[in-house]
Amino acid sequence: MEIPEIKTLLKLPEVLKHYGLKPDKNHRLHCPFHEDKTPSLQVYYKTQTCYCFSSNCKAHGKSLDVIDFIMHKENISKAESINKAKEMVTGKKEERQETKDMVHSAILTKMFSYFKNAVHNSKPARDYIEKRGLDYNKLEIGYNTGQFHHGERKEEALIKSCQEIGLLHPFGNNTRTGGQAYKPFAKYSIVFALKNKSNQITGLYFRSTINEENAKHYYLKDRSGLYPCYPNPNTEKLILTESIIDCASFLQNTEITKEYALLASYGTNGLTEEHKIAIKELKQLKEIIFAFDNDEAGRAATEKYASELKSSYTNLRISSLELPCKDVNETLIAHEPAIFIHLLDKRVFLEEKKEEREKKKENQKEIKSENILDIKNPYKLIFKTETANYYIQGGISKMLDSMKVTLIIEGKENKYKTRNKLDLYEDKLVEKTCREVSEKMDIRKDLLESDIYKLTNLLDDYRENELLKETKTEEEENPFSPLSTKEKEQIETFAKKPNLIKNLNDLLGKTGIVGEEKNRIFLLIIAASYKMPETLHALIQGSSGSGKTRLLKQISDCIPKEKVTRLTRVSDKVLYNYPEKYFVNRLFCLEDIDGLSEEAEFAFRELQSNGELNSATSIKLENGQIVAGQKTVKGPIASLACTTRGEIYEDNMSRVFLIAIDESPQQTKRIIEYQNKKAAGEIEAIKEIEVKNFIQKFIRELTAYQVVNPYAGKIHLPEEAQKIRRLNDLFQGFVKMITVFNQYQRKKDAKNRLITQIEDIETAVEIMFESIVLKVDELDGSLRQFYENLKSYLKKNYNGSSGKAEFSLIEIRQNLKISKTQLFRYVNDLLELEYLHQSGGFANRGFKYKINYWDNYQIIREKIKNHLSNQLKELTNGTPRNTNGTPEKS
Repeated sequence: MEIPEIKTLLKLPEVLKHYGLKPDKNHRLHCPFHEDKTPSLQVYYKTQTCYCFSSNCKAHGKSLDVIDFIMHKENISKAESINKAKEMVTGKKEERQETKDMVHSAILTKMFSYFKNAVHNSKPARDYIEKRGLDYNKLEIGYNTGQFHHGERKEEALIKSCQEIGLLHPFGNNTRTGGQAYKPFAKYSIVFALKNKSNQITGLYFRSTINEENAKHYYLKDRSGLYPCYPNPNTEKLILTESIIDCASFLQNTEITKEYALLASYGTNGLTEEHKIAIKELKQLKEIIFAFDNDEAGRAATEKYASELKSSYTNLRISSLELPCKDVNETLIAHEPAIFIHLLDKRVFLEEKKEEREKKKENQKEIKSENILDIKNPYKLIFKTETANYYIQGGISKMLDSMKVTLIIEGKENKYKTRNKLDLYEDKLVEKTCREVSEKMDIRKDLLESDIYKLTNLLDDYRENELLKETKTEEEENPFSPLSTKEKEQIETFAKKPNLIKNLNDLLGKTGIVGEEKNRIFLLIIAASYKMPETLHALIQGSSGSGKTRLLKQISDCIPKEKVTRLTRVSDKVLYNYPEKYFVNRLFCLEDIDGLSEEAEFAFRELQSNGELNSATSIKLENGQIVAGQKTVKGPIASLACTTRGEIYEDNMSRVFLIAIDESPQQTKRIIEYQNKKAAGEIEAIKEIEVKNFIQKFIRELTAYQVVNPYAGKIHLPEEAQKIRRLNDLFQGFVKMITVFNQYQRKKDAKNRLITQIEDIETAVEIMFESIVLKVDELDGSLRQFYENLKSYLKKNYNGSSGKAEFSLIEIRQNLKISKTQLFRYVNDLLELEYLHQSGGFANRGFKYKINYWDNYQIIREKIKNHLSNQLKELTNGTPRNTNGTPEKS
């Protein structure tokens, strides 16, 4: 082991620690080579040396490296000091370092797994990643919220480990707990993993998502590892990027990764010794392609590193990409991904003759100046030429009969600007504007006119492309890959298994829907009816904060994305303005029906009931004449909607299945347990996404067969149900959907129609039983849950006299743990329906209430259940049936 290698491996702090010496905060300590009352030995960590300023010291006048320090401390010769230093580097120290490195890697791996999960739980992180043109489903990207040491995730071992690797730093006292507070490293940053030769994570790179213009970069202390990993030993072509984000931009393109290996430098001065060693080990390497930034620093770094790396190979070719934007990532954002294949095909080899390269650059510069319109910001289009810079402020109109713009012309040298509003299709106006600008800015008029005509052509092309995008069909905008033969086999195997509906319900439980066992499968089947000519609809009732909107979102996430429209708010006439066929066989989700105006609610009802909207409107003919016309928006749609006040939508309720959210304490406990497990990393969000994708594929594969129900006239719903005509129609529609879901297990008649089996009816009755009860009950779902809880409370706390019990609102609010606003709504509704009456009290001290009507809700439920069960028993005639619903043969 040579002296330079010893100095590289053995750091001065390790030597000081070996001798029990610890510098103070100013990096000074009492010199161990003489009697020293005042610290006179200064330690320099940057150069790994120290110097004693005392003239009494035997080592005075010379900077001491690690070998010199050992020599003076041990009072031994130089040769003996070198051997002592070797002992410190080798032997057991290497074994301890190897163990330490393994632990270090394990901690980093665990934390990076946590950071990756955080992406799926953080919309700001996903938005930032998508804004950078990256796909977090294809790349390994994390997000540091700085919350990993809080709450129930707080483990002493974890905190200690995070301090050791530099993810946490002590920061005063925690004002809430009184304990130690910590400052997280690189908070609100996306995270990438750096890996060693064994593909273990040995470092992390952070890029701040705040203040994008001056985004900060962070590395953990003692940075090591490469991104995305060490290149394959058989690599022949290597792309070297200036930054990790640039490398990730390439990495998600499979056409590139098939032919090229990728490696990220850590900036223009960040090609480390680890990079160079890894590249030198590529014995079959034939070419290195530099993809550094398109600026002076990037070009200088390319020339510098190209010279260094080429010296290690005899036949290595060096090339570089001529990026149209500042860097690789900006190029990805401003262009289609195919731009990189084009740039790689046109890459410039540094071995080309200087004259040819210069000529090629001039040609590219000319092409760039004449044909490229910067469209990164659609509200500030940029066109630059050798004459001037042109900015289109506010974008351009979509009307094809004009090109009215706000045009800013900026001089190249003096940066003087003129601002003009003009129609570029008006030649005389353009000529006049160019003449005025020419006089003001001393620019040749003919050059200005030439530039503006080129700009007009580019704007024409840009507008045409944008309009083509808008007129694409929904399937083109939301493409999905056709299923492979293997995937189709998996779907078919799943669909042919017994108890399909139960198995599907179990899968829903793995998508993140906690509890709600009946509701979730009920809603999924209703949502999937978008495929049918006759669709179904559901209204989800629940109090504020009960989770109804979340349930709607989770169910709609299981439906193919290209067939879902989910809205929070709908203005009065917006539904009339959609393209004619936009809603055809589509799931329409409305997160809050309470906020709809009367006109919007009417349009929504018409789409549900009639399957289309027709409105009279004014149409402008080519000759300018305005005449009356008709606009049609066609369905049918299936729909899911949420409400806190379902009882006021009587007209809506007759068209839909009513579904009440489970607001019980048991459900609340289940949700909290799930939230805690997910926060602790015990539940992986990626697994939930995989299950949702499988359910989407299953629903895509369902064929919208016609259905024949031979038992349709033999099952009668309770006569007490409201609007029983429509309820019966809903029931028959739901039975058809159960049959369609079981299509792989059902026979067809001569007309290729599916035939309903008795088990389909049994399944339908079991799933929609609660909805049938709600149709019979005059109380809506959340009001019924409150009323039953109120009766239970009075029976429990007033013993045998519950029928005469008087209670106040504050008593109920505190014991049932319900909000003041929600309680007032429930009590007012029950007073109006005469279930309660005011029995006493005063306005300033609170009123007292009694129950008027002790209805027996459980008896009503049992009556309905027996009514339906008896009819099903009659259909089977007591004949035993197999698990698939068919009678057993004698």
